[in-house]
Amino acid sequence: MTRPFIPPHPPRPPRPVAGWRGFFGERARSSVYGWSERAFETDHIKRRILGFTVHVLLDPDHVQQVLLEEAANYAKPDIVHELLHPIIGHGLLTSDGELWREQRRIVAASFAPGAVETQRDRFIEAANRAMDGWNDGQLVDMAAEATRTTMTVIALALFGGDPRLISDTSMAHIAAAIEGFSEARMLALLRLPQFPLTARGRAGQRGQIFLRRTLSEVVDDRWHGRVADDFLTGVVTALRERFPDEQARALAIDNAATFYLAGHETTANALTWTLFLLAEQPELQEQLAEEATAALDGGGRATIDGLSLLRRALMESMRLYPPVPRFDRQAIEPARLGEWDVKPGDIVSIWPWLIHRHRKLWDEPDTFRIDRFEAKAGRHRFQYLPFGGGPRTCVGAQFATIEALTLLAHWLRRWKFVSLGRPVEPGGMVTLRPKGGLILKLEQRR
Repeated sequence: MTRPFIPPHPPRPPRPVAGWRGFFGERARSSVYGWSERAFETDHIKRRILGFTVHVLLDPDHVQQVLLEEAANYAKPDIVHELLHPIIGHGLLTSDGELWREQRRIVAASFAPGAVETQRDRFIEAANRAMDGWNDGQLVDMAAEATRTTMTVIALALFGGDPRLISDTSMAHIAAAIEGFSEARMLALLRLPQFPLTARGRAGQRGQIFLRRTLSEVVDDRWHGRVADDFLTGVVTALRERFPDEQARALAIDNAATFYLAGHETTANALTWTLFLLAEQPELQEQLAEEATAALDGGGRATIDGLSLLRRALMESMRLYPPVPRFDRQAIEPARLGEWDVKPGDIVSIWPWLIHRHRKLWDEPDTFRIDRFEAKAGRHRFQYLPFGGGPRTCVGAQFATIEALTLLAHWLRRWKFVSLGRPVEPGGMVTLRPKGGLILKLEQRR
């Protein structure tokens, strides 16, 4: 057994931070900042924010009702469409109804367990590419390394290794696009035009333009048969069979952006937080390194069944630091959640950040304990939501899990990740990442 470890989380005041604070200071930079103690104890929070009625669901039964039993009554909110449309248009992440179902059918086969297994060599290649640039005793921003590596995985697995998608320029523009969401969110909530006001907002807009332009070129290469078959080629072909050419091309670009952006960012965050937690617990890290070494055969392939401890550590990491700390739905018709009436247009907000740390649902909820995932017994299916839930569960969940385990196993086998004792805080408005990166010291294992 390792010593109990309570990783950092934002302070929890006695009362909630006022809604207007979401536009200023730390609350405008971190979606998980400002939640009161009550949010981790109650079952439902109803708030009025800038004309929106928002229901924060903290009862897994109500989450199940929204995501599964009455999923057809809860669509992606209008504000989400407004924020994400410039980047991912009407792709799988933002579409609803029959358009969503059609796109889901097109991509689902590529993320089935058998299909994911065929990608294992690409995961290993990306892990080795990263390690080729590491030196013993080096200080490395592992948040940036995780991002670069998962971008490489997506480029190799889904886009034929296209070099345009793994350049430093691409990485910088995508980081800027993600950072720009906080300002875009503020403008959308205030019902103002999406005209960037700050340097960060302008950089975010440039990042969005770069991403769409580059992915348009990547799609056109497949559209005109200039590259060999890959995942994106299959998506383009399937879309052309089902939609008029203009719509099919637009949807191909939308889905390329969806899988490129969401496919690398969330996994990178899961890797980063796991490495942070292991760096702070060197005894546990050694146990996992021994397990990873034993699970790797002579050909360098990880037997995932032999990584049970590492899998639990990854699951616990995503419990404490869910890559996407919130997701929202908007009611279409009147509904009732327990004693609460939900009106058409109301926002229903589901926060893995809160549910994963809720005192009614977890023992020692702020403590890192991998033993809590030894069995599912007694856990509600909707109290652990790193990949969402219901019909819209992330289609790439299996892909991301095997990818993360493979990368971690290869990295831990050859390297120690050593904490520098610097404070680490969660930040970000769309995804959850360490503010300012994660600087760790690398020590090569002998």
